[in-house]
Amino acid sequence: MDKLALVKLKIISLESVKDILKLNKNKKVVFTNGCFDIIHRGHIEYLALAASYGDILIVGVNSDKSVRKLKGKNRPLQDECSRSTILAALQFVTYVVIFDEDTPYKLISEIKPNILIKGSDYKKEDIVGYDIVTKNAGEVLTIDFIDGYSTTSIINKLIEK
Repeated sequence: MDKLALVKLKIISLESVKDILKLNKNKKVVFTNGCFDIIHRGHIEYLALAASYGDILIVGVNSDKSVRKLKGKNRPLQDECSRSTILAALQFVTYVVIFDEDTPYKLISEIKPNILIKGSDYKKEDIVGYDIVTKNAGEVLTIDFIDGYSTTSIINKLIEK
């Protein structure tokens, strides 16, 4: 099988992820989510570190509709297929699941990850899915951002030029 086909196999539906997790009951599942509109160094370091906390890293990606609702009519800059393919190409990302809702609450409730991770701009108790993960004896963690690396700062630099 060619390499691109292998990447695309990592982009799965919620139903598929539930089946895969049944087959991997003894694996530690880590979940994180975001828009991932322009992949940058901050994303890479964040996702690599998140992956180090478990055996399977599932990344929830906001659909185009969801991003527009959260970020405005000019976003996303890249469509959900492009964003998901880029994430799936990363060796430390096990699976990518696109979700349509404003938050990944439904996705988290179905996956029930052992570890839920978000950026340190969130207070743990305010992270969507905190209640689900802690109720199931899981952990909610935050990861510090790398200063100067954000999609918004990249967009602003482009606008300034």
